[in-house]
This record gives sequence, structure tokens and C-alpha cells, in this order.
Amino acid sequence: MGIVGNLNPEQLQSFHSQGYLVIESFSSPEELESMIKRMGHLLDGFDCSSTASVFSSKNQKQLTDDHFYDSVERISFFFEEKAFGDDGNLKQSKQLSINKVGHALHEIDPVFTKFSRSEKISSLLSSLGYKRPVIIQSMYIFKQPGIGGEVVPHQDNSFLYTEPASCTGLWLALEDATITNGCLWAIPGSHKNGLVRRFIRDEDGVHFDRPSPSFDHKDFVPIEVKAGSLVVLHGDLIHQSFENQSSKSRHAFSLHAVETDGCVWALENWMRRKVEPEPLYVS
Repeated sequence: MGIVGNLNPEQLQSFHSQGYLVIESFSSPEELESMIKRMGHLLDGFDCSSTASVFSSKNQKQLTDDHFYDSVERISFFFEEKAFGDDGNLKQSKQLSINKVGHALHEIDPVFTKFSRSEKISSLLSSLGYKRPVIIQSMYIFKQPGIGGEVVPHQDNSFLYTEPASCTGLWLALEDATITNGCLWAIPGSHKNGLVRRFIRDEDGVHFDRPSPSFDHKDFVPIEVKAGSLVVLHGDLIHQSFENQSSKSRHAFSLHAVETDGCVWALENWMRRKVEPEPLYVS
């Protein structure tokens, strides 16, 4: 058996046709446990009185602040929209109130760096044609029981744009992802229609350059996966996830890669780094 990340012709054909690919058993139970345990340790040490920054895919223009911008090269914590009561206090423990942690876990924390810079990640990106990729951001996403927020239909290239476009999302299920607890949904083949809008940062803050198009929810299909599965997402694929109204969390670790060989990072992107990311050198 070859390296886990090496894609065969059938997998590549499916990815180019559908715009996404599920690789089962990409990570071992031990690898998953190490990341979940490490995040628990980081969360235990997080002083939630130091920030009340909220992440929302519906209203991020109004909720964007320096904490969000500075997270580019830090390990930053973002709360769920429904985590706070009318009195401004958390309704429940911080462990059950965080939406996600981002966006530099892959650079700063050794446990997440080990996975992000592993041979199987490099081999996967090489199989997809990358020559000199960088992991531009990472996110640990909790999808908390009962309050895990909806992520509206979007394309990753909208937020992480290069010229030409080159973003690929790598979404690792740390726990089983089901329709009940908020799995990914996607429109198969939608990547073939190109990028519909971009998320721009300028002197007025951040905003989309055009209104969101409407999508027929009948076109979406659920991507239910077992823990350890990796979902590979084309940067132009329309995908989303719904609220988690169940009693089970849906933890995931997400990476986004872009090409640096022949591709230029757009200066209008929300993400502006002070230090260039270290490339993954692939064969």
C-alpha cells in the first residue's frame, strides 16, 4: 500500500468531476485523539475573559475586529453566536461555547503542525498538481451541540484568492459527521461554474464584492463521513453546513492550501501576513 495521500486516477477523476473527494481512514484513531486532546489542553488554558470575539458566516462584516485580523498568525478563539445570554455572559462552559480556533494552529502548535506538514498531506497536494503549496490557514471547528452555527453556502476561493485561483480545502473529520450534527453539504460539479464573488478587505473593512446568488437547496447533497475521513474540497465548490441541533458535537480540523508557484496572493484578501508562510515542498 502506498502513501495515504497519493490519489489514484479514479479518485482524481471523481474529484475533478464532483469538486470534492472523500478519503476514508486518512487519519488513525491515535492521530485524531492526539489533536482532540491537544485542543482540549489549549482550551483549558484559554482565558475567555480576554476576548468575546464571535464568528459568524452570516454577519462577519459587522463582527470582524482586530482579534479576527490578528488571528492570521496566532492561535485565536472565536465564540458561537448563541453562546452569550442577554446579560453578556456565557450560557454554558467555554468548552461548549467556542465556534472555532484559528488560523495558525498548523504553524504554531507542534501537534497540528505534525499533521499539517505530514508526508500524506504533501503527497495529496502533489497528486492534485501543486508544485510549491503553502498551508495558508488552519481551523479547529467544534460545531457545538445545540448551538453549533450554520455556515452559509460559500466557495473557499472567495476568501483565499490567488491569481490564478488555486485554493483547496482539506477537511478532516475528528468525529463522525452526520446530517443530524451538521455535516458538510455540497453541490456536486458546482466548481465548474467558476467563482461567483470575492470577500474583499479595504479601508472600510471587509465585504463581498457582490450579493450572494441564490441556490436551490435541492441541489445540495450531504457529505456524511466517519471520524478519520478527509474531505478534499475544490476552491470553487459551493458548500455549506447547517446548525447542529443535536446533542453530539462535530469536531473537525480544516486546512486550506494555495499554490505559490505561478500564483500570486491577492492583496485584497482579508488575510494579510507579516511573515510569508513556509512552503510544503512536494515532489
